[in-house]
Amino acid sequence: MREYLYMALVAAVVTYLLVPLVRRFAIRIGAMPEVRDRDVHTTPTPRLGGLAMYGGLVAGLLVTGQLAHTGAALAEGKTALALILAGAIIAFTGFLDDWWGMDPFIKMGGQVAAAGVLVYFNLRLTYIPLPRNWGESMIILDQLSSAVLTILVVVVVINAVNFVDGLDGLAAGIVAIAAMATWAYSIRLDQVLEDNRINVTAAITAILIGVCLGFLPHNFHPAKIFMGDTGAMLLGLVLATSLISVTPAADPTLIPDDVNKFGALVPLLVPLSVLVLPLVDLITAVVRRTSYGKSPFAPDRGHLHHLLMDIGHSHRHTVLIMYAWTFIFAFGLVGMSMLGVPLLFFPAMILLALGVLVLMAAPRWRSRGSHASGRRRVPDDDDGPPTGPMPPITAESSALR
Repeated sequence: MREYLYMALVAAVVTYLLVPLVRRFAIRIGAMPEVRDRDVHTTPTPRLGGLAMYGGLVAGLLVTGQLAHTGAALAEGKTALALILAGAIIAFTGFLDDWWGMDPFIKMGGQVAAAGVLVYFNLRLTYIPLPRNWGESMIILDQLSSAVLTILVVVVVINAVNFVDGLDGLAAGIVAIAAMATWAYSIRLDQVLEDNRINVTAAITAILIGVCLGFLPHNFHPAKIFMGDTGAMLLGLVLATSLISVTPAADPTLIPDDVNKFGALVPLLVPLSVLVLPLVDLITAVVRRTSYGKSPFAPDRGHLHHLLMDIGHSHRHTVLIMYAWTFIFAFGLVGMSMLGVPLLFFPAMILLALGVLVLMAAPRWRSRGSHASGRRRVPDDDDGPPTGPMPPITAESSALR
């Protein structure tokens, strides 16, 4: 346990200390676009915060390689080297996009290349585990299917995280919660299974937590720097790697009944659960844009966080609402798995989380009640002007927007 805390601390400290240097570098090279009409910030804000996050990731991985418990697990499959190389490709791709701008298809090519590096180092999905009561314990994947499915998972997760990266501190906080949930489940599996890939997952998620926490003090509203595509795509890559590393290790024939009743579906659901909102956002954005005859890559302001702010939430409240939803969903799922709750209760968990989201995202109801009783709403410290339309919102990154 102390090793995981140590590597998270190293990643957090290195990321935190690198951000001011990266910020000055971004300002010097002009990686801070002018404020547009639809932007929420009022002054140009530098991007490229993902470069500091990559530095924290590399530092965490190098330190992990020297530790007794997790170092051997990472060295066995050259996982650290794979993540460093794949992260370099994705960070370079994001850097060029944040600085000069890049065609979405070229950017996707960089994502595929980074995923290909993981496949090359055999960090891939080798089979898809199934619940015990489905008859078969798993679906074995051949080499081609394994490579294609792994690349697909990585690209989808990268763009899902990129989509949720629309407000100060939103993506870093949500990914940190995702990593915490995945780490908690991997630690539970590590207690009952002897598989190095579980240790790998715990190490990856611990470093990812550290990177996010080291960046958040600079990025929470009002942000001093944006992570840009450089950071959003990097976080998506590392989160996808944790999913890929834990799934093959969770063989349903090895997981005891007292761990969960979901069988091997939980390793799939835990990382993906926190991506429900961005994935839904991704799908609805494509449908919305194409229905209006626009390109699915055309930017707009119809994302979920835009809607939350349009109905009256402040910037910080919107971010905290999405944090809360993610936390309830992810850790509720982990808790259910550890308590051995049947899979039948999983839809109920979804409905509960959605209910919490709806209740928290309804300031109009509360404001109507306060107006009816003659009370006035006291604005938050980060609210905008008391009158006039709310300024449009922008996203920090632009992949598939």
